[in-house]
Amino acid sequence: MEASFLAFDLGAESGRAFVGSLKDKKLLLDELDRFPNEMVRDSGHLHWDIHALFRQIKKAINRCSRKVTSSPSGIGIDTWGVDFALLDRDGAVLGLPFAYRDDRTEGTIEGFTRIISRERLYELTGIQLMRFNTLFQLFSMVRDRSPLLEEAGDLLFMPDLFNYMLTGEMKSEFTFATTSQLFNPSRGDWEQEIFDALGISSGMMQEVVQPGTVVGSLSEKVGTETGLGGIPIIATGSHDTASAVAAVPAEGDDWAYISSGTWSLMGVETTEPVITADSIRFNFTNEGGVYGTNRFLKNIMGLWLLQRCREAWAGEREYSYEELADMAGEAEPFQAIMDPDHEEFLNPPSMPEAIARYLGETGQRAPRGHAGLVRVIMEGLALRYREVLEQLRKMRAQPINRIHIVGGGSRNRLLCRFTSDATGLPVIAGPVEATAAGNVLAQAMGLGFLSSLEDIRRVARSSFELEKFTPAGTLEWDTAYERFLDVKRQSGARDAGR
Repeated sequence: MEASFLAFDLGAESGRAFVGSLKDKKLLLDELDRFPNEMVRDSGHLHWDIHALFRQIKKAINRCSRKVTSSPSGIGIDTWGVDFALLDRDGAVLGLPFAYRDDRTEGTIEGFTRIISRERLYELTGIQLMRFNTLFQLFSMVRDRSPLLEEAGDLLFMPDLFNYMLTGEMKSEFTFATTSQLFNPSRGDWEQEIFDALGISSGMMQEVVQPGTVVGSLSEKVGTETGLGGIPIIATGSHDTASAVAAVPAEGDDWAYISSGTWSLMGVETTEPVITADSIRFNFTNEGGVYGTNRFLKNIMGLWLLQRCREAWAGEREYSYEELADMAGEAEPFQAIMDPDHEEFLNPPSMPEAIARYLGETGQRAPRGHAGLVRVIMEGLALRYREVLEQLRKMRAQPINRIHIVGGGSRNRLLCRFTSDATGLPVIAGPVEATAAGNVLAQAMGLGFLSSLEDIRRVARSSFELEKFTPAGTLEWDTAYERFLDVKRQSGARDAGR
C-alpha cells in the first residue's frame, strides 16, 4: 500500500502545505510550502485575505506537480474555526470574510440570548457560548443591518470556501459545521429554530458531508493554472482541531488531549454529545470528530498570548519561541498568577500592557523583564489546564490517566513539563504536525487506504517520535492553584465556565 496526499493546514497565523506519503502503514510528512496569514484591516474591521491565501494554495499545488513524481491521490484543506464567507446568488464571494477577533461581536451573546436563552441554545447545539462563534457573527450582521445579508445566497465556512474555489462544488464538512452553533448534533442537521430567531433563511447552508467525502475534482481552470488536473478534493476533518485530535497517538479511552497552538483545545473524545447541567455551567463545547466521534472540549487562549508578546517586543529584540521558553525556564517561579482566558486578552492593542493591567487589577505586580512575563503566561496556561481537567473529571465517568499534547505547543518542553507538574499526570508530547497528519490520514481513510479511526491512530503511533513528561513534585503547584482560583474570583470572569 503506497499513496501520497497533499494537505493544506491553514492557521490564523500561517498556512502550510504538506505532502503526506503513506507506505506500509507509516506516514512521512514533507513540508512543501509555508506562507503567512495575517488579518487585514479594512474600514475599521478585521478580515481574511482569501484571495492571497488562494494564490498560495495554487502556488503550492503547482510546486507539488513539479516536485512529486506521481500525482497525489487527493487534496484536503483544514483551517481555523468559525469564520465564513457569504456568496451572492451567482456564486461570487461578497467581500473579504470577517476575522473572528474583530470587535463587531461585542454584546452579541447578551443580545441573542434575549431571543433564545443560553440554556435552550446549549440544549440545541451543545456549543459553548463564545462571542466569535458563527452564530454571533451572523447576529452582529443582523443587528447592524448589514447589506451583505440581503445579497447573500450561500454561506461557506473557510475550508468549504477553498474547496469550492478548487472544484466549483458547495458542501459543508461535518466537523466544521458542528462548531458554528448553527447545527443540532442530536438531529444531525442545521437547527431551524436558530435561523428563525436570526431571521435568516437556512437555505443558504449547504449539505453536510462527513470527513473522507470526495467533494469534487480539481477544476479544469485550476488544473491548467497549477499543472495538476482531475485530483479528488476530499473533505478531510476540516476544522483543524478535528484533524489534530484524529492523529492523537493514543490507545484506550483513559486520556485527555490538548491541541496546542494559537489556541489550546483541551478535552476528551466521546461517542455522543455531552449536554448536561454541568457542561452548561462549565461552558464546555461538543464538536464533531472524525469517524463519527464527538470532541468534548474547552477553548483556552493558548500560545496567542506568547505570540502577541513576541510581536510587541520585536522592536527591541526578535525572540525565537525557543529563546522565550529557555528564558522563562530560568525565571523565578510564580511571581504572579494570571487567568489566560480573561476576555481582555482576546485581541488587545498590546498584550504585555494588557497582562500588566490585569495583574494590577488583581493586586499583583507585573514581573520585571520579558522572561518573568513569559513564565507567568506558561504557568497560567498550566494552571488553567488543571482547572479544565478537574471539570472534565466531574463530568466524565471514565478515569483520565494521561494527557496527550499535540500540535506546535508539543515542542514547548517547558509548557509540557509545567502541564505534567500542575495536573499530576504524565504528558505525552507529539506529534508536532498532528493537524497535517490527521488531514492526510482522513483523506486516506476516505479513499479506502485505512479503514477506521484506530487505523489512523496506529499509523500516528508508528510514524512519529513522542516525548513523555512525568510529574515531579506538585506541592508548589497545589499552592499556586489555590492562588489561581482566588485570582479568578477577583478578576470577575463573565461566565461560570471561565
